[in-house]
Amino acid sequence: MAVILCYGDSNTHGTLPMRVAGQSERAARADRWTEVLAADLGPDHTVIAEGLPGRTTVHEDHVEGGARNGLAVLPAVLHSHKPLDLMILMLGTNDLKPRFAVSAHEIARSVERHIVLARAEGVVDRILLITPAPVRETGTLADVFAGAEARQIGLDGFLEEIAARHGCAFLRAGDHVVVSDKDGVHWEPEVQRGFGAVMAQVVRGLF
Repeated sequence: MAVILCYGDSNTHGTLPMRVAGQSERAARADRWTEVLAADLGPDHTVIAEGLPGRTTVHEDHVEGGARNGLAVLPAVLHSHKPLDLMILMLGTNDLKPRFAVSAHEIARSVERHIVLARAEGVVDRILLITPAPVRETGTLADVFAGAEARQIGLDGFLEEIAARHGCAFLRAGDHVVVSDKDGVHWEPEVQRGFGAVMAQVVRGLF
């Protein structure tokens, strides 16, 4: 049985587009891409959805609350679920918030630290790196992500280079996903389901 860890933020959690900033709702279980992936792969695979709304790559976030630094908690998550056959890593969206004031290159380097750490822990070797779907400054989260469209330019390319350097599989979520007009960040249920189907094909190819 293959064990797959999906490590990410609200779009791995299955957060619905926000009607009010800061008040999140979660999609029905059958609509989350991680659940669609699990159902498609069948009982020979265990899919662990480890998505935390507001999770950053390496930053503490006192606005969103504690434990948002993805790198800080990664070792505990890895060892909680070992042995692992695949880690699917999709982080970087929340780093685009203006309070962190980082560039696309810096976000990519922060994601790279997760790959290095995961390998160093000796828990998982096979990693699928996903570039988050591009954010749009619209709807209820336009102010929260002010300037994000400019800051994310080049992120796909930087992450693709990192994936190649570390021998990771690579996927651009933006090739398959368009964020909702309601908040510019999260995915509608039908988009989540579609991405889950795409992921099932990709994961099968990795095994």
